Amino acid sequence: MNTGLRVEIRYCRRCRFLPRASWIAQELLTSFAEELGEVALVPGDGGIFEVWVGEQRVWCRRSEGRFPELAELKRRVRDLAAPGKSLGHSDAGE
Repeated sequence: MNTGLRVEIRYCRRCRFLPRASWIAQELLTSFAEELGEVALVPGDGGIFEVWVGEQRVWCRRSEGRFPELAELKRRVRDLAAPGKSLGHSDAGE
């Protein structure tokens, strides 16, 4: 079931965060193929790297002080997009 949920990855183009943002988008689309309506890459400036699910920010590089580990980010997205869904190996890090 596609809920039409939108994920935005806001990244700094000047910092060349596009490859990381693209890779994360691909991973999220693979893991949540049935749950997400789209994953959008939104270029910005100022060192931004944020991930939003709908209207909720689930990751902010500035606040967290680092980029997300993929398994950690998938769990945060899952909690909003598909609560209860098993993420296989990604759940092992909980």
